Amino acid sequence: MWSERTSVGLDVHARSVVAAAIDAVTGEVVQARLSPSSEQVRGWLAGLSGPVAVVYEAGPTGFGLYRDLTAAGIGCQVAAPSKLQRPAGDRVKTDARDALHLARLLLLGQITPVAIPSVEQESARDLVRAREDARGDLMRARHRLSKLLLRHSIVYDGGETWNGTHDLWLRRQAGPRLAGQATRAAFESDYEAVLAVKARRDRLDAAIEQMAADSEFTPVVRRLGCLRGVSTLTGFALAVEIGDWRRFTGNSIGTFVGLTPSEFSSGTSRVLGPITKTGNGHARRLLVEAAWHHRTRYLVGQPLRRRWDLVGPAVRARGDAGNRRLHARWVVFTERRKKPTVAAVAVARELAGWCWSLATMDD
Repeated sequence: MWSERTSVGLDVHARSVVAAAIDAVTGEVVQARLSPSSEQVRGWLAGLSGPVAVVYEAGPTGFGLYRDLTAAGIGCQVAAPSKLQRPAGDRVKTDARDALHLARLLLLGQITPVAIPSVEQESARDLVRAREDARGDLMRARHRLSKLLLRHSIVYDGGETWNGTHDLWLRRQAGPRLAGQATRAAFESDYEAVLAVKARRDRLDAAIEQMAADSEFTPVVRRLGCLRGVSTLTGFALAVEIGDWRRFTGNSIGTFVGLTPSEFSSGTSRVLGPITKTGNGHARRLLVEAAWHHRTRYLVGQPLRRRWDLVGPAVRARGDAGNRRLHARWVVFTERRKKPTVAAVAVARELAGWCWSLATMDD
């Protein structure tokens, strides 16, 4: 429960802010429509009976308003939208009602706040998400190009694709084999898009490598790198997406990234469904992708040894134990004839716990 006298809910949009305030002493409700300017919001809050507590939903407007209000000495929370309790029969949704609903929940102490990243963490998160967007754009650009060739019965059979040999084949064989000037123009456009997006992704990779080598996230990235499948890019992305690892436990970290099974239980019936897929989807994808690396026999290769050389013996021992355990889990799932996709998600959930264990270790 907040000890402030007035609870304020803000429904924040790009061009407007709808505010509702409830005086806990008199029960008076005050509502207003404001501009998204922090100065105007602070000015309106100054006219309320203090002290004042403020809440608004996390969303695309970011955390700038939170930082401005906190710097001004005003208690503020950013609510997790998925955790807001709403009446089942409420079928009317307006900005004013949303703001009033937030104010009431704040007054009752029913707000679940999100973790506010620092400015540096948010900046690094923007970088890794830009890289994630570039990865998706590159995948789509490659699909468009390969499917254009497939429609004209041109299929590459030289082994792995999207390497130097495949690129040479595209330029020297695939393009000239296309019939029609319009089709060749389409090929050139799609091929140029692949090269442009790949260059953008490579520039972002270089920026991430540079930041991971010398930043506040460097110790965590190096410890996470002791696990197979967690390269510098993956470790840095996990470090900035999770932020403060100590707010979780080895069990709760899997819930945060949506890798725990959904459950529908009543009375003596207990039914487990697919994973919840709640929380941070980017971190979940990285963990599942890394889990596949533990399927093969565990051997300590040169890339892993180079990452081990950056940490102390205790961290190396923990990482080695985690690698052995995760491979053993793959073996068990294989013997039980589990689908590989199901096994990968299960291993990813346990991998999240090992990442937490390494991230929270003292240097």
